[in-house]
Amino acid sequence: MRKALFSAITLIIASLTVSVAAAETINVSDAHGGSVAAYSQRWKALAARGVDVRIVGKCQSACTVLLGYIPRNRICVTPAASFGFHLAHRTDATGMLWNAYASDIRGWINAHGGLSANFKWMSAPDTYRYFHKC
Repeated sequence: MRKALFSAITLIIASLTVSVAAAETINVSDAHGGSVAAYSQRWKALAARGVDVRIVGKCQSACTVLLGYIPRNRICVTPAASFGFHLAHRTDATGMLWNAYASDIRGWINAHGGLSANFKWMSAPDTYRYFHKC
């Protein structure tokens, strides 16, 4: 009985190790935005696959909706990483973006003047307060 239990536990640990090792990493660099709906669909599908995301450059405008889909513990930032937040062209798209941000990210945006037509850029060292380094 103990041998069977040990074998079952070993099999479970091995399968978890394989799935962690097989995690896909998506690099984000110079993502200038576009359709919030299109980005939402993309990030929702990638989140369902359990991807990790490495921000290696700019993630601005609609790209930032990824923050509502990818768990923060699966996002890392490099020294060159930056997030550009601003009002979308459509009110409903702005709402989708705003709702994607966690309360601490909204707090950072508000502390820097809130969403407006001009970008609010979050880069190092601020990014390190919210995301782990790659």
